[in-house]
Amino acid sequence: MIALGIIVLIIGFLTGISILWTIGLILTLIGIVLWVMGSVGHAVGGRRHYW
Repeated sequence: MIALGIIVLIIGFLTGISILWTIGLILTLIGIVLWVMGSVGHAVGGRRHYW
């Protein structure tokens, strides 16, 4: 999800479409939150680790 968010951020930046920039930022932040939760041992979506 982090990689997808970064790709959408780059596409939004290059094309100047602000909605893609916003969606990319949201996807990146959600990916980081899930990654941190999985790293500290919380089960995320039924999984012990989130990659």
